[in-house]
Amino acid sequence: MNYSLPKKMAVCGAEYDIRYDFRCILDIISAMEDPELSNHEKAFVAVSIFYPDFANVPPANYQEAVERCFWFINGGRDQLKNSEKRLVCWEQDFQHILPAVNKVIGHDVREVPYDETENTGGLHWWTFLAAYLEIGECLFSQIVRIRDLKSRGKKLDKAEEEWYRRNRHLVDFQQTFTEAEEEVLSRWGVK
Repeated sequence: MNYSLPKKMAVCGAEYDIRYDFRCILDIISAMEDPELSNHEKAFVAVSIFYPDFANVPPANYQEAVERCFWFINGGRDQLKNSEKRLVCWEQDFQHILPAVNKVIGHDVREVPYDETENTGGLHWWTFLAAYLEIGECLFSQIVRIRDLKSRGKKLDKAEEEWYRRNRHLVDFQQTFTEAEEEVLSRWGVK
């Protein structure tokens, strides 16, 4: 069992400081969801945020630096092959996730001071993730439950259908388009 909350990461035998605060990790996740970025750009943004001194990582170690970053984001587990439908969009759902996590932790996690420049303080991502996994019955869990039922083709009961009709804007993922797609849609008069 691992009882510690890592604040450094070993990459090819060398140790590097990491930005462990939940806000930094959510910034990385937001970049991962950006349709404007290529996979290479997403990886670069991730490690640039995660390792304060990424410039000191030798290019030959970049691949492991990326892998270790995502190992950390996954709560210390290797990436699993996920064939399930997507049920959460961190960017879209953040306003609903935050109150639920705050309830589990017992205070507003945004109030925990974090100095990104000095890389001190903050709420460790693994603590945030543990609270996220303990979210009970709340608006966010209802949103995810309806998404899950719909993604598996399950019929909603009458009350669920009514709730979905009233809250479709919360349940349905917002379509994000690249700049080029936006331009085409605009020319077509769709947007």
